This record gives sequence, C-alpha cells and structure tokens, in this order.
Amino acid sequence: MATVTIEVDSKWVSRINSPLFTIVQALSGVSITFAPLFLYWAGSWGLTGPVKWITIVVCFALIVIVPGYYMWVASPIISKLRKPVV
Repeated sequence: MATVTIEVDSKWVSRINSPLFTIVQALSGVSITFAPLFLYWAGSWGLTGPVKWITIVVCFALIVIVPGYYMWVASPIISKLRKPVV
C-alpha cells in the first residue's frame, strides 16, 4: 500500500472545516436512504396539491444537491491525485 500526501489550499481546508460541511455530512445519509424512500412513500400515500410538489422538490434536491456538493469538493483533490509525478 502506498501513502499519498496532497497539498490543499487554505480555502479548501476552511470549506471542509466549516459548519456547512457538517450539515452536508448529516444530510448525506438522508439523501442516500430516506429521501428516495420518502419519495416512494409520498407516491403511495396519494398526496395531492402543493404538499405533493413540495415533497417531490425537497426529495429530489436532497438526492441531487448533496452528492453534487461532495463531487465539487472532491474534484480538486482527485485532479491533484491524477496529476503525473514529474
């Protein structure tokens, strides 16, 4: 197994240590498990009106935005890992 050390700018360190990232970490479990399940339940319960559309929008936002934030944070780190060693 190899050890890899990556230099990351201070702005990324502050983003990862921010309270927003803690909230995103907590929402990641929800976006993977409970949001799709609640979306399914909302369909089987037969919700109507604005409650139905609010439920759909919130569930899809959790399913799409939370993993998108992780990809946004991880992309500079992955690009540093893929950079060839000179």
